[in-house]
Amino acid sequence: MTSLLDAGWPVLITALVLGYASGAIPFGLILTRFAGLGDVRAIGSGNIGATNVLRTGRKGLAAATLLCDALKGTLPVLVAGHWGEGPALTAGLGAFLGHLFPVWLGFKGGKGVATFIGVLLALSPLTLLAFAAIWLGLAFALKYSSLAALAASAATPVVLWALGHGHVAVLFLVLAALLWWKHAPNIRRLAAGTEGRIGQKG
Repeated sequence: MTSLLDAGWPVLITALVLGYASGAIPFGLILTRFAGLGDVRAIGSGNIGATNVLRTGRKGLAAATLLCDALKGTLPVLVAGHWGEGPALTAGLGAFLGHLFPVWLGFKGGKGVATFIGVLLALSPLTLLAFAAIWLGLAFALKYSSLAALAASAATPVVLWALGHGHVAVLFLVLAALLWWKHAPNIRRLAAGTEGRIGQKG
């Protein structure tokens, strides 16, 4: 079996840095500032992701943030994929860490759902369909975006393993754990029954 380290440490480190540099671009902050809406961290949850950008009332801006945050996970994985599976997985990890902990913002970034999706798109589009089905089903039924994302992310490593993508499953087990950790406040609110529902004002 081919080792994930066959590409060599210099290539793996390059892939990690490439992924991190891409993932650390704070599109939510950049787009809202360019739109003249100030610092998105000053409203709502204080997060830089698409869900908080949506609280500005600009749906198009939120959609653009979602797309950009996803693509910053997809593109470095595709580039690093030319060097092999190990570098591709390493770039995916770097992109996710960059989004969660961007150096430019004092390591205070987003919660990772969009970038998780972007990395998954590059590594296993079929599994992304399963993620989307779980997210949409739960979001429609229960109206909790955070709960839908948590459930879909937890299912992702299982689906990848079932499809025979063992190395990718291990990566997404790590990414899902980090995503759950970043969603700790949401989990507490879900347990307390105070989490905001999709479409809920305020």
